[in-house]
Amino acid sequence: MSTYAIGDVQGCYDELRRLLEAFGFDPAHDTLWFVGDLVNRGPQSLETLRFVRGLGKRAVTVLGNHDLSLLVIAAGRAKPHRSDTIDAILRAHDREELLDWLRHRKMMHVEGGCAMVHAGLLPQWTIERAQALAAEVESALRAPDYADFLTHMYGNTPAVWDDALAGYERLRVVVNAMTRLRLCDAAGRMEFSHKTALTDLPPGFMPWFDVPGRASAGTPIICGHWAALGLVLTDDLLSIDTGCVWGRELSALRLEDRRLFQWDCRALRGRASAQ
Repeated sequence: MSTYAIGDVQGCYDELRRLLEAFGFDPAHDTLWFVGDLVNRGPQSLETLRFVRGLGKRAVTVLGNHDLSLLVIAAGRAKPHRSDTIDAILRAHDREELLDWLRHRKMMHVEGGCAMVHAGLLPQWTIERAQALAAEVESALRAPDYADFLTHMYGNTPAVWDDALAGYERLRVVVNAMTRLRLCDAAGRMEFSHKTALTDLPPGFMPWFDVPGRASAGTPIICGHWAALGLVLTDDLLSIDTGCVWGRELSALRLEDRRLFQWDCRALRGRASAQ
């Protein structure tokens, strides 16, 4: 019985299945943790969503920015981007069942001494505090009027956390941190324009996990989102988005012993950017 954390799949269904075969995934005993961004940019978002949903309790999934974007577009609150590859989901006979399942996924998962979130956590947040804030967003997504929340979810402000924040602004900061964060300053002010690796960082900003005194330090945090950063495995950071959709690798990490498994995705090279 093993638990495998899997990096951003982004609709790369064939590669996901090959990776699972490579490490001998047993759906009767093993569990898969997905760091979010199940869909979009890759060629088989519908197949990926159906497969992960079909795993039932053998799959734990947190929401990524592309998953939330799908929900926003499906609710008619935004138009698809040119590079989106979600049309098959929107036209599917089971779209409502799939979207309802996705809407009920977690923003953050904590179990067995590890935490999983798509992008990152602000330095002020302990694991317990972040869990509570994630639950606030989850409640908004699962509410009957969830589409109203989706309408107000996007935006880069407020860029810093304040306990006094309320309403949509409060929820927006949590969503931005957990699904979009790469860099922030020592005070936790988020920066969203930088998407490359650790060179030419904006002055005063650093990777969220390098902020001195980060309240969540000490707990291994599993995340994805930052494909340009690549694989980073330290005592308390397991960053496993290795750019499958960009033609690099899809990664899985067995949490019991931190053994890494990867599948070569070079067959996808150039396909995502061309769509």
